Amino acid sequence: MIALTFSALLASIPGNAALEAAIARELPRTVEIRRRIHEHPELGEREVETAKLVAARLRELGLVVREGVAKTGVVGVLKGGLPGSCAAWRADMDALPVVEQTALAFKSTKRETWDGKDVGVMHACGHDVHTAVALGVAAILADPAVRKDLRGTVVFLFQPAEESLPDPGIHGAARMIAEGALDDPAPNAVFGLHCGPQLEVGTIGVRAGGALAAADQVRITIVGKQTHGAQPELGIDPIVVASHVVLALENIPAREIDARETLVLTIGKIEAGNRFNIIPARAAGSAAWRSISSAPRTAARDSRVTSDPIVSPAATRSPAWAASARSPRARPRPSVRPPRSRSASSRR
Repeated sequence: MIALTFSALLASIPGNAALEAAIARELPRTVEIRRRIHEHPELGEREVETAKLVAARLRELGLVVREGVAKTGVVGVLKGGLPGSCAAWRADMDALPVVEQTALAFKSTKRETWDGKDVGVMHACGHDVHTAVALGVAAILADPAVRKDLRGTVVFLFQPAEESLPDPGIHGAARMIAEGALDDPAPNAVFGLHCGPQLEVGTIGVRAGGALAAADQVRITIVGKQTHGAQPELGIDPIVVASHVVLALENIPAREIDARETLVLTIGKIEAGNRFNIIPARAAGSAAWRSISSAPRTAARDSRVTSDPIVSPAATRSPAWAASARSPRARPRPSVRPPRSRSASSRR
């Protein structure tokens, strides 16, 4: 049904000769745009110049353009020459806080502040390709020889903040939807792609069901009690507790998920302390779990590990630790609750 929706948009183009000619003409420009975006990457909700490039190109192609959706998102509407269905093509625009270590002539050397740190910025997840491809598709379908026989309408969605932001809240796709990106016109189906270096150039991978995993972000805060390292008995060491928390979380995919399902846990960040000889008052971290189906996501949220903060003898001395998870819909949900029987200042 979904495949037929997009196929119907092109079904009346005789022999696709017009399409082939448009593709041959547009490919070099698409490559040039991709390299330009790659060299000048922008982090989530900061895609100002990328959005300007996208909006200008869409207007040049004759699309109706809406800017500032979900802060830096862009929506373009292309009406075909014949009546028909409405389909959408979606691409993400944001880069990652990663230092590029390539020898490309168009490599990124950009640096920005991200979550209080000086970081490199790189299109390490292929969003430069996704944006350039979407613009290429728009250009091909907007070609007069193609557009006159195009049945229906195509909505182009250029999404900001696909990568999770440090601040909780509604971002990216959820915010675009909340701000009406899918309302007028309302597509019957949404299409997109993700480039994959595991496939050979020129190969397209297709599968039934989910192709990419849902990602939930978990934020962890452990509150301890600061003391000098020479007198650990006078404090509560959040680093020790954090170590137990990491090991306990690893038990979720190993021991609490149906073996027929898949859950990938990544603990990507643990931070605590400023000096080698001071036990800090606080430790914080963030993690992500990814799953193709809803069952392991639900099981992880309801896990005994995430529901019970008493994960080790050390943790029983910790005043509290808590985390929150964000689904792809960006709705904050509690995943680790504070102790029920201890106040935030009690200790044994």
